Amino acid sequence: MTADHYFTAEPDAPFRRGEIEFNVAGRDYRLAVASGVFSAGRLDPGTAVLLRKAELPGAATEGTLLDLGCGYGPIANVLASEAPQATVYAVDVNSRARELTTENAAALGLAGRIRVAAPDEVPDDVTFTEIWSNPPTHVGKAELHAIMERWLPRLAPGGIAWLVINRNLGGDSLHTWLVAGGWTVERVASQKGFRVLRVTRNSAD
Repeated sequence: MTADHYFTAEPDAPFRRGEIEFNVAGRDYRLAVASGVFSAGRLDPGTAVLLRKAELPGAATEGTLLDLGCGYGPIANVLASEAPQATVYAVDVNSRARELTTENAAALGLAGRIRVAAPDEVPDDVTFTEIWSNPPTHVGKAELHAIMERWLPRLAPGGIAWLVINRNLGGDSLHTWLVAGGWTVERVASQKGFRVLRVTRNSAD
């Protein structure tokens, strides 16, 4: 075990490499992972539920997508594979996560369409047709809300955010908070203790 968390900007843990394999929508993925990055031992169960239960983009999807808290890049690489006409921003505070995402995108031939960035490196004028996130619930409710308040308003008109939250780590309270904040929230799935939420702007906005 390491004291580092996946929201640590510069992990102190020794760089111990590994690989994981998983399948999404009939495609096989093999990604490089390392210590000091979230869920380095396996595809995180919440991420797996999100990729299985949310509506993946398709070949006709255009625009700019966001993988918020990308880790080593499983969501970003799936999005870029499924939506070859879209650009994907892969954003994470963890420098080691960004390094791995860059490596994995290159290995899969997706480097030209995945833009890996720290949060402050995303241009202010970029908006997103879709936001995908397995957000860091362990940072605490206040910080989680701050993350949502920073990024959800960057949805383009008609855009959709897909979130997966552990039910026991605030999934239902986040749902309630988002609705109170003026978002339309639909729980599209509940599996293995995780809620998959589809978030859009209220039609009146």
